Order: sequence, then C-alpha cells, then structure tokens
Amino acid sequence: MIGYYAQVAPALLPHVAGRAVTRKRWPDGVDAPPFFAKNMDPGAPSWVPRATLTHKRDSVTYPLVDSPAVLTWLAQSAALELHVPQWRVVQDGRGDRRAEPDRVVFDLDPGPGVGLVECAEVARILRQLLLDEGFPTYPVTSGSKGLHLYAAVDGSRSSDEVSDWAHGLAETVERERPDLVVSRMAKALRPGKVFIDWSQNNAAKTTIAPYSLRGRDHPTVAAPRTWDELDDPDLRHLDHLEVLDRLARDGDLLAALDGPVPATGGSAPASAARGRRDGDDGGGGDGGGGAKLDLYRAKRSADRTPEPVPERGDLPRGDDDTFVIQEHHATALHWDFRLERDGVLVSWALPRGIPTDTRHNRLAVHTEDHPLEYADFAGDIPEGEYGGGGVTIWDSGRYETEKWRDDEVIVVLHGRRATGRFALIRTRGSQWLMHRTRGQEDLPAVHVRPGGKFGDDRKIIQRSGGTAVPRPSGSRSRRPAALPEDVRPMLATAGSVDDVAGGGWRFEGKWDGFRAVAVVGDGPLRVVSRNDKPFLVTFPELKDLDRVLAGHVAVLDGEIVALDEAGRTDFASIQQRANLSRPADVRRAAQRVSVQYWVFDVLFLDGVPMLERPYDLRRQVLEALAPAGDVVRVPPQLDGDVEAALAHSRELRWEGVMAKRADSTYQPGRRSRDWLKIKNQRTQEVVVVGWRPGAGRREGGIGALLLAIPDGAGGLDYAGRVGTGFSDAVLADLLRRLTPLARRSSPVTTPLPTADVRDARWVEPELVGEVVFAEWTRDGILRQPSWRGLRPDKDPDQIVRES
Repeated sequence: MIGYYAQVAPALLPHVAGRAVTRKRWPDGVDAPPFFAKNMDPGAPSWVPRATLTHKRDSVTYPLVDSPAVLTWLAQSAALELHVPQWRVVQDGRGDRRAEPDRVVFDLDPGPGVGLVECAEVARILRQLLLDEGFPTYPVTSGSKGLHLYAAVDGSRSSDEVSDWAHGLAETVERERPDLVVSRMAKALRPGKVFIDWSQNNAAKTTIAPYSLRGRDHPTVAAPRTWDELDDPDLRHLDHLEVLDRLARDGDLLAALDGPVPATGGSAPASAARGRRDGDDGGGGDGGGGAKLDLYRAKRSADRTPEPVPERGDLPRGDDDTFVIQEHHATALHWDFRLERDGVLVSWALPRGIPTDTRHNRLAVHTEDHPLEYADFAGDIPEGEYGGGGVTIWDSGRYETEKWRDDEVIVVLHGRRATGRFALIRTRGSQWLMHRTRGQEDLPAVHVRPGGKFGDDRKIIQRSGGTAVPRPSGSRSRRPAALPEDVRPMLATAGSVDDVAGGGWRFEGKWDGFRAVAVVGDGPLRVVSRNDKPFLVTFPELKDLDRVLAGHVAVLDGEIVALDEAGRTDFASIQQRANLSRPADVRRAAQRVSVQYWVFDVLFLDGVPMLERPYDLRRQVLEALAPAGDVVRVPPQLDGDVEAALAHSRELRWEGVMAKRADSTYQPGRRSRDWLKIKNQRTQEVVVVGWRPGAGRREGGIGALLLAIPDGAGGLDYAGRVGTGFSDAVLADLLRRLTPLARRSSPVTTPLPTADVRDARWVEPELVGEVVFAEWTRDGILRQPSWRGLRPDKDPDQIVRES
C-alpha cells in the first residue's frame, strides 16, 4: 500500500493538496475495526505541513498532504483511506481558515436491489443538468458501493449555498425519475433506488479522495472513470493495480477538475518530489537510470510496433543538445516536440504545432519520456497500438539550454524550420504553454494538409444586414420600461423530429458551450450563467459587448463557445477556460483558447421589453440590431425543415438543433415545450447474436445484447453490445424470445473482444432490432448504442451497415 501511494502521488496530490485530510486508519489490519483520525499524531515528522482550524467546540490540527513523502508517511501509519472536504485551507499569516468550496460533489449511493449501472444512469441525468448550467462533470467509482460525480465551482459561494444548490439539483432529478432516484436521507426510501447524497458539500463533511484506497482485504480505489465506461452494463469497481495501469496509459482523468499542487509552506520533500515528477532532471518523473523509460515501455510492445523499445538498463549519455519535431497522424493530428536531456527525450505533444510568432502561444501537453533512438524514428505505428498512425520527422537539429526547471524550460532551436528562442511554461498538471519569445521574426506557418483535423477553415458565422431596428407594434406611445428583474434564460425540453413535423417552427444550432445572459448599457456590463455566475472574470473578451452595442440598453441571451480550426464549436476547448478567476491564469488560457458570444435572442432593447413578443419578432429585432465584432456574433437560423436543419448540424458536428415556435414568448427560467432540443441520432439495424446475464436490478435476466451485422458474404461482423434503452417489460420479452434460440457457439465470423464475450449466451441469429448510436469506432463497433426495439418487418439478410 505504501508503494501504491508513492506511485499514484502525481495524480492524487492535486485533489487533496491544501485540504484538511481526515484519515481512516487500520493499525491492526483490515479485519479489525478502523477509526477516524483528524488531529495530527504527536510523533508526526516536523516536515509534514499542517493547518489548525477552529470548529464550534475545539480546534483541530490537520495534516496537509502536498508531497509523496507525506502520502507514504500516512500509508506507513495504516491511514489507508483519505477523506477531504470540498474546500481548501487559506494560510496567509492571519491564521488558518477555510476558503469557500472550489468543488461540488454528488455521492450516488445505491440502495438494496440496485448497483453501479443504475448509479451511472443517474450520473448521466445529473451530468446533463450541470452541463446546461455550464459545469463539466467528472465521474469517480467510489471503490465501495456507488459513484461520485464532481464539478469545479469558482469559490464565490459558501458551502451552505453550494449545498443548497446541489440539493435543488438532486430534487430535480428525483422529480424526473421518481422510480429510480431519492434525494431524502431516510433509509426506508432507498430500496430499489439511488440516493443522491448532496449533503457532502456541507463544510463539516468529507468525501473519500479520488485515488484513495479503500480499507479492505482486496484494496479497491476511488477511481476516476470516463463517461464511455459508465455506459458499460458490466461497470465495476477497480483495484489498485488496475488504477496504476490506467494511469500509465491514460494519465489523470481528473486533471481538469483541480489545479496544480498549491504551495503550503512545506519543506524540501514536497518541492523535491514535484521536481522529480515534472522533469527537473529531464526524466519526467519515473526515477533515475533506466527507470525513466518504464512508462514508455509499459505503453508499447516491441513485437507489435516499429518504434524503438530498448531493454531496461543504463541510459546512453549524449550532449543534451538534440531536438526533434515529429508530425504524428494519430487519432488526432499533432506534433511531438522532444528535447534530449539526461539520456532520454523529454517530450511534449503540440496539438497545433510550434508557435510561429510572438503573439500566439500554443498548448503543449507533457508526455512520457522517449528513448534517444526515437529522434530518428519515422514510420507507421499499427492501428490498435498506442499512438497508432503515421509519424514523419517535421524538423530536427541542435538546441541550446538557457533554463531548465520543473515549471519552465527555455531553449534556442537551430533547425531548418524551427529556429529561435522558445519558452515552455507549465500551467497546470501536464499542460504547458509554448511561447516564441519577443524580438524575433515570424516563422512560416505550420502547413496542415487538407482533410487533417486542422485543415478546413470554413466560416460558419455570417453577419446579418444592417436595416434599422424595428419598433415593436404598440410601443410607439409608451414610456421606456425598466429592465426585467428576472433575466434567467428560458430552457428547452427534449424533443424529436416527430414533435416538429408541422409548420410554425424555426431552427437554430445546438452548440457545446456555456449559456449566458448579457445585460448591456445599464451600468456596468453583466454577463451571467443560468445560476447567476458571473462570466466576465473568466471571459474578459466579452467586454466587446459594450463596444458593439454602444448607445443601446439591451438584455441578450446567447452561448459562449470556443471554436476549433474548422470553425466548429468545441466543448473540450472551452473547458480549458472554465472556472478560472486569477487574472494571470485567465490571460494564459485566453492565449491558447479564444471564445465568442453567439447571440440568439433579445429580451429587452432601449426601453422596450421583448419577453411577451413572439419569437419571430424578437429574431427580426436581433438581426436588425446585428451586434457583431471580433467576439460577438449572431449565428444564422437554419433554413428548411427539421431534417435539413439536422443534416446541417451533423455536417458541422453540432450537438443537434433547437426548434422554437415562431409565435412563442420568452419565459425566463422556465422549461417549455415551445423550445425543443433535438439531438443528432444515428440509427442502425442489427442482428441479435447473444446476450450477457445482468447484475443488480437485472440479475436473473438480460444485462446486455450482443450484436452483429451481415458482412455481405454470408458471415456476421461483430458490432458490439447494447445495455441501455430497455424497460423491464422489454427485457422480459427479449428473454422469452431468445431462450428457444440458444446455441453453444458464437455465430459471429469476426474476432470477438474477450471482455464482451465473458459469460455470453449465444443464440441463433434470427431476431433483428434497431439501435441509436453516436458513431462507429475504427474497429467497426457501435459507440454508445441504445436499444430502440425489435424490427419484425426485417430479415437478418436484409440488414446492411449504415455509413
């Protein structure tokens, strides 16, 4: 266990650093009763940082865990579980005290008869509610029974306020799914349901820390997970060895939740450990000698990749002056920047290449060290292997080192394309910025071939014509009205194509961004979220609203979005700027990710309230007003019917479309069927070839169906499994239909993933069904499928793979 905490420290520390740690200890082994410890032990080493906090009745001195040294000391004292609050400690010379919370957590606790699969279903509902309010979420299987869902908050609200907000969201989910969810504490209400414990946001409460062990004979872990994993009907908890393997492969899935380890005034062990982690000796954190390449070797097999995979041993010694930039056509095109240092190539991935001028920094993601032989590598890494895709040498040459620290590297490059002085600055975890320093001529722009991820530079925003703003009928003789007091945005309801089949609907894009209402010209500019969170600190470029609407008083509704190189909205990019408040952090983030405010409604203009006006008139006013600048845009409506609108949204990879009734009024804060959100869905007819037994509430029945598609030559290609979209009645009917079709072997002709066929019950390929899904994987597997139903009108040999 000491070894586990030492290895997991780089990922765990950002999620506990600066927080008052309560330990759950098992000094007599996990078969004996444990106890909780808050106060520091009398014999604790002097180098362990600490904070003394005054509670209602007493003062408690907590350890602050800021280094691998402190982690391993805790493990040595049998403190197997680490529990932390959602706030950090402030230590500024005025006494130790609590800061406001910077995280919100929902503990999804399954009652009798339900399990992790049902917790994941509830997590997805909560995720959508939080995304609607501009909060990305991060799931963690707790290692015990249930699942934790985290989101970062900006520290502007008290624990009581955050707890009340979380309570309201839990009640909303309970109202939507009373069959599955309970938000009240009473244990008598929990059988067959998932309890959303929102109370852990109380200042006095703690939650087991991400990556913490659980004190049990076979140690499981509070393990961060991906949302794709939560779709697995066989979702389970992970043990400590699995978590270490995943970290080596995927890195910290929670890296965007918490910032880097804050300074706590601790002594040498903390700073030394961070230096080793981040490459102070050039190794990137896996120790000295040949161990520096252990992570590199763990991700590759010498018999399956043409990359150099040297045996473990002493590292070669060079002159620390070689650099290489490799163009890497993997899942996403990027460039790998590598510097020789102490026997290895210290490496960063550059999604957009090196900066070519001094005005635009580029994101650089620190990756595992590579062997020196990699400086000459070019070739094709097979699909399915780590980093699969083509690699070419974009540039190489010599470099000089001006500075090399754990958080800053400055070098002068002497290459054919890359020349001059560059600085790499660590901003957060593995994320760095690469900067071309001032006083140098611009380099030629990095050329990306058409069809690459960054190749298409289409413009999707058009400025509307500039006619005079029409005055709403009936308002000519009225005195100017006051601004509306309620500026909460109107909310949409989930809908389908059938809901808008008739006339009277208008269509807009549904974008991946942050919903925001702007109040302009009535005192200081205000741009706020659904829950009244101010956005100007995080997105100061929105101050452009004051310029483009100079002379007007207006309330606008829109979406803050980030765009990729093809002009498409990109939620992953905007997350890099979410929840930042320190001016330096905001400036650095804005240099790598720019945002725009896409305005789609006007609620008030120059003394005229627009809430009761029909949508068509509001849109006419908005397009005539035409607020447009470098940041502010009015995106065009989508022409044609709903099918045409959806086709356009799919082309631009939007989430879907918004359908709005032409005569609908604006209803602040209300969810209305006058506005419908229609998400893009793809459908595929499939042949059922088997099923896997269920667990929890589905025990004794079907947990997931195994699917295939005819290959056109008399065989069946495996297409994955589907475990969602079923009612209990549908599952019972499927079991009744499939039981007489049982067979001993698989009817599929293509190779089957081991994980998918464990405990499989095979059937004759006679039943045809239909699923909705997100996309095809490269291996021809359905991604995120959901069951729609049987297709008795189709025979298996009539089924074809949809593109």
